[in-house]
Amino acid sequence: MLRSRRIAGPLSLAAGALAVTVTGFASPALAAPATLAAGATAGPVSTDPASGTPRLASRPDGATEQVRQLVQCGKTMYAVGRFKDIRWNGRTYIRSNAFSFRATSPYTMSNWKPDVDGTVNSVAFDGSDCYSAYLGGSFSSVHGKTARNIAKVSTSTGKVRTGFARDANATVETLVVHDGHVLAGGFFTSINGSGLNYYASLSHQTGLDDGYLNLGVSGHYKYSGVEENRTRVYNQQVSPSGYRLLAEGDFTSVGGVHREQIVMLRLGSTEATVTKWHSPEFDGHCSDSEPFYVREAAWAPDSRRIYLADTGDHPLGLSGGGKRYGLCDAAVAFPVTEKKVRREWINYTGCDSLYSTAADSRTAYFGGHERWADNRHGCNNMGPNAIDAQGMVGLSVSNGGVMWNPTRSQGLGADDMLVTSRGLWIASDNYMNSDGSIADKCAHQTGHAGICFMPYG
Repeated sequence: MLRSRRIAGPLSLAAGALAVTVTGFASPALAAPATLAAGATAGPVSTDPASGTPRLASRPDGATEQVRQLVQCGKTMYAVGRFKDIRWNGRTYIRSNAFSFRATSPYTMSNWKPDVDGTVNSVAFDGSDCYSAYLGGSFSSVHGKTARNIAKVSTSTGKVRTGFARDANATVETLVVHDGHVLAGGFFTSINGSGLNYYASLSHQTGLDDGYLNLGVSGHYKYSGVEENRTRVYNQQVSPSGYRLLAEGDFTSVGGVHREQIVMLRLGSTEATVTKWHSPEFDGHCSDSEPFYVREAAWAPDSRRIYLADTGDHPLGLSGGGKRYGLCDAAVAFPVTEKKVRREWINYTGCDSLYSTAADSRTAYFGGHERWADNRHGCNNMGPNAIDAQGMVGLSVSNGGVMWNPTRSQGLGADDMLVTSRGLWIASDNYMNSDGSIADKCAHQTGHAGICFMPYG
């Protein structure tokens, strides 16, 4: 099964916004990932994709390439993942695993070329000037400099900022910048000299451990027959209000308390701490081949609800047939309160994975390699009353009903979704189908391999 991308703070304030003071401390002016704020355009977005956006080129050898994350900083969109060639306006641009382009039409390609020699899973930014970018992934060099799995680079030249340490002993999956803290999650057990396992806070200037995260992430899934898995922090999202954070991963304990699949943190002025928000539903086991299944979360613009994109196939012990239960292969909504919670609604795909989600005030969007929605009674088949909804779907935030359904190529799956004030961006791949075509359709229109933009209006 495909790994989802690690998103860097999907809901933040627009560039140049003022800091918001919450509970006695100032949250950062999170200008970097400029996305939908509360009160911005309501959805759903159009069912017609914008034309002229960059796309992945098809490889002569048929190899699959993938955009893993899209983040807007200022007027520029940054894309990272695993790729070599980008097509735009009839030309091919050589870009190794990271590139940027204008976030509005005509979507002009920039000259930014960090030249990363391996997969980049996550990109994040520090400050409203978008002067530097932080890259995390599985690589050994950036722009000709040694950089093991993490680096800070210039957004103009792509060169490494050598004052920032760059050595993680295993893959970095996710990066978020909060109030000068670079929050890094992944498989690592050492990062820039810190001995913290899987999750660490780094100074945005030096890259060294700044003490903001001391959570003791540990544990992994050991139920009967489970596929070999390792502890990791896989994904994270800062709330629009700027004082809560969700982190998803393969763990059973965070901050000394029991947490599985997902944890909510309180972003204090001096340290991050675990909140009382949790649900016994996260303790349920999905298929033994997919022990970690909550791949991404999205905050509602008002920070009062979250949406989860889940893989997992089917609940452990349930055969292929029968009515679905639990959180496996489903889109789910939960309330945000500092206590034990239950889901508000759920929409099942019928044993197809969801990897990404984003939301505006009316619509929660989900993407993966799913074929259906409302498919509670099917598993790899279309059950009674199910709806064809290939590749992506938009659900009502109030009840989880389908309200937006343009479809897209399944490919390996939509690995990232990003809502901005202008619309919805979808990151995916150029998987080659059995007939030799590539997965490049968005709302039945070709030419959108890897990136599709669905505008408002």
